[in-house]
Amino acid sequence: MSKLNVISHPLIEHKMSQIRDKNSSTKLFRESVNEVAGLITYEITRDLELIAKETITPMAKTTTYVLKKKIVIVPILRAGLGMTEGIRKMIPTAKVGHIGLFRNEKTLKPQSYYEKFPDSIESSVVLLVDPMLATGSSASYAIDRLKKSRVKNIKYVGLVGCHEGVRKLQEEHPDVDIYLAALDSKLDSNGFIVPGLGDCGDRLFGTK
Repeated sequence: MSKLNVISHPLIEHKMSQIRDKNSSTKLFRESVNEVAGLITYEITRDLELIAKETITPMAKTTTYVLKKKIVIVPILRAGLGMTEGIRKMIPTAKVGHIGLFRNEKTLKPQSYYEKFPDSIESSVVLLVDPMLATGSSASYAIDRLKKSRVKNIKYVGLVGCHEGVRKLQEEHPDVDIYLAALDSKLDSNGFIVPGLGDCGDRLFGTK
């Protein structure tokens, strides 16, 4: 079973208050989302493997440690873009792939309309980024697409989730750990997380 990690920290709580506030400006919302993404990166990367490297300092030769595997950030378009730069500031060597999804009006299931991944993705640690884990359908489908590209090490990274979405990911992808800044109580009849923060994509890009 995958591990659910709800990351608690005073700075994250403070910035999540700004993100949840419906009166926050687009600028404040976007900046806060990026800042929270950067803060939770410490926890996301806590268990990454390191390898030893010989380094010569100005004073002497010593042993230092570097990441063993490359990191690839894959935001689900478009809301996932709001967290990407926050994570990339903490891991500037990370490459970025993209996956775009829409809902098929006949099947009501997610469907991919765009996928572009770095050549190294198969051997990398992949951070699948989407701020809201609601029903879990989009995230689960995106993980399916990554696995078809032979990715074996995937972490889901979001801001707010609910039990329905967490349960779906854990049932369908028990090998993918889940990282969230908050776990909310439920979904409403329209599939929005309550209390949530509204439509994250619209709030990020000022389209509503």
